[in-house]
Amino acid sequence: MKKSGSRSDEEISPSQRIDGKIKELSDWRGETLARVRKLIQKADPEVVEEWKWRGVPVWEHDGIICTGETYKAVVKLTFAKGASLDDPSGLFNSSLDGNTRRAIDISKGEEIDEKALMALIRSAVALNASTRARKKQKQASSGG
Repeated sequence: MKKSGSRSDEEISPSQRIDGKIKELSDWRGETLARVRKLIQKADPEVVEEWKWRGVPVWEHDGIICTGETYKAVVKLTFAKGASLDDPSGLFNSSLDGNTRRAIDISKGEEIDEKALMALIRSAVALNASTRARKKQKQASSGG
């Protein structure tokens, strides 16, 4: 039964859910997630925040850019199309064997190369946009 004055799950925005997750963590993982979130928003002011898979923050722009999972020992940023992105700074340090995704595991006290991370975010956005444009072009040429 819903309490009087309480908000249903549908009324809570994904951004509010991410705020709650950061507050709930109340340790280095929350601080790291908050810091990464700000960098993502700075790199792409048009980013859309989502909340998927029973509690995973997701950042999207013309498709998923990355997710922000929190574990006991790391905050993991998983890039949906990471295997297709250039990573000249070598930020990807996890999920390196897959054909599609790549991840960055950030441990307690680890410095984040902000400039390199923002460049990676922008590259992911550009890749999503070009993929979307190709799909639209293909649909238009096939009459669908």
